Amino acid sequence: MPPADRSERGRPEPVDEHLTEPIPLERGSMPVGMPTATPTAKAPKPDKPARPGRTTRAGSSSTAPTAGDARFEEVYAGLPTNREISRSLREARKERSKVERGEVRRFTKRSRRRRMVWLTSAGVLVVLVLGVVLTAFSPLLALRTIEVTGTSRIDVAAVKKALDDQLGRPLPLVDPAAIRSDLSAFPLIRSYSVESHPPNTIVVRIVERQPIGVIAVGGKFALVDAAKVTIATTAARPGEYPLIQASGAAQESDAKSGFAAAASVLDALPASLLAQVDTITAATKDDVAFTLRGNGAKVVWGSADDSDLKAADLAALLTSAAGARLYDVSSPHSVTTG
Repeated sequence: MPPADRSERGRPEPVDEHLTEPIPLERGSMPVGMPTATPTAKAPKPDKPARPGRTTRAGSSSTAPTAGDARFEEVYAGLPTNREISRSLREARKERSKVERGEVRRFTKRSRRRRMVWLTSAGVLVVLVLGVVLTAFSPLLALRTIEVTGTSRIDVAAVKKALDDQLGRPLPLVDPAAIRSDLSAFPLIRSYSVESHPPNTIVVRIVERQPIGVIAVGGKFALVDAAKVTIATTAARPGEYPLIQASGAAQESDAKSGFAAAASVLDALPASLLAQVDTITAATKDDVAFTLRGNGAKVVWGSADDSDLKAADLAALLTSAAGARLYDVSSPHSVTTG
């Protein structure tokens, strides 16, 4: 053999992938160590059934099996019918829908419970509101009785007659503005309140104006309260009430007027001292003075400030200095008599 090229020296000889390891052979056969190719054996392919109407390799035609044929019974005997297939599909769809509904219910259980609570609460609220509305505005709650309390000088019958335009209305429809307008015709009413007593009664509680003294008006005497509202007018002076004399601007009833200061002093006096006041005068809010019944002693009161303390001082002086003609309590911490 010719020598190999130097460029190819040292390279391994290619190995055929289809060759196996050398197999020792017996004597008389192929040389020992000679590589041989082992052909791979292919599995025989199964014969394909001939389709109906197709020709076989031999050229003979094969027809589809017909009813009554043994091959028909053999091929189609185990297959389900169309009705059975449809029924199986329907059952499968039903089962799948059942499983899906169960999963949906399981994952939405909390939200459905919360929604049910809200719907139940809303339904109960609606029923309650409808029941209240239907009951409140029904003729069963129409106003039939008006009761008036707290009056001594005001005629109760006159008050009821003024409010009779509210009779026949359901209690929720009684008009507070109309009641206020009707009661404004009574100047002796200082304040009032209206209470509903189902099924058909309202109670009007009246607070009357309380007189604190009299003022001279054109030769007559007007009984007034602390707001200088006339309660009654008489030709002679009522002896049980003090005469209020406020001159000039002091006759005004604002908070800084002399009349307001005199009224405040009279309101602060205890009943035992108030019964002894004959005439009270005030030109300004700081010079209130009054005279006592019987001996005509004068009391210098000053402003209406510290009236409670001044009243206590005056009560003590009337006991300790009963014959004095002057009692000055304008400075409650330093009283004098004369």
